[in-house]
Amino acid sequence: MTPIISVIAAGAMGGGVARRLTDSGATVLTYLEGRSEQTRKRAQEAGVLDASLEEITQRSDFILSILPPRDAFSLAQRITQQLASHPRATDRQLIYADCNAVNVTTVKSISGLFEETSVAFVDACIIGGPPKGSHDPVFYGSVHPKDIEALRSFVGLSAWGLRTKALDGEGANIGDASALKMSYAGISKGLTGLMATMVLAAHSSSPATAEALISELNESQPELLHRLTVHLPRMLPKAYRWVGEMEEIAEFVGGGEGEIYRGLAKLYGRVENSIIGDGNDIRVLEQFVNAAEERLKGA
Repeated sequence: MTPIISVIAAGAMGGGVARRLTDSGATVLTYLEGRSEQTRKRAQEAGVLDASLEEITQRSDFILSILPPRDAFSLAQRITQQLASHPRATDRQLIYADCNAVNVTTVKSISGLFEETSVAFVDACIIGGPPKGSHDPVFYGSVHPKDIEALRSFVGLSAWGLRTKALDGEGANIGDASALKMSYAGISKGLTGLMATMVLAAHSSSPATAEALISELNESQPELLHRLTVHLPRMLPKAYRWVGEMEEIAEFVGGGEGEIYRGLAKLYGRVENSIIGDGNDIRVLEQFVNAAEERLKGA
């Protein structure tokens, strides 16, 4: 049977995921109330159908929540409220997968909203960028042991264009997929933020310091310099989204160590402010990347 899958929302990641699903023959719904024209166009190009929350809760076999972290709880709350006021008129199982970059405490709070409902909850995470060309991110899912059949159904979305993996085994439960996301992003996006921080700090000392940093990295850590030239440009348009993600990671890590990620949240906020403001920090980062690329070519 062809599944009906709701993807909320049709942003860069959600839109790419929706296209993969529609290309594989699935029926995909989304909720576009209050969304931008760019998002509406993306949804239309992906073959996604605009639907009300009532229609989504009534018709869907799966709801994939793919949102900025700050919006994850409120969407789940709206879905459960909708189900309470308009119970499903079908006995088909509804599976709600929270695919957002939230910490373990947050996802457990979200899962708690569904405890008194018939909905099966999947704690999911997405590793990798939006689907494009031959690239597909991987979706990991973990569940409460009572919902193991829902996890199998979630992993079965591989038949509809998604790369899915079960995070199961000893001790696996709700929260583990989110913990994986926090750990992975804490390393990958943490490194990018650390590099941006030190480039800006070097330049604030003097342009000569920044030039010397390029020279020394090229000589002693060329692989790190290459990583910098790849990941800093990719980060710039996404910095606004990574602020909330770093704050979630800070909560996940906890203690004094979590302050590292609160600092990185401030760094990404600084980059965002530069993009919408005077652009000085952006110019520094771009100039550093251009000079580093030239140095690597000459190595």
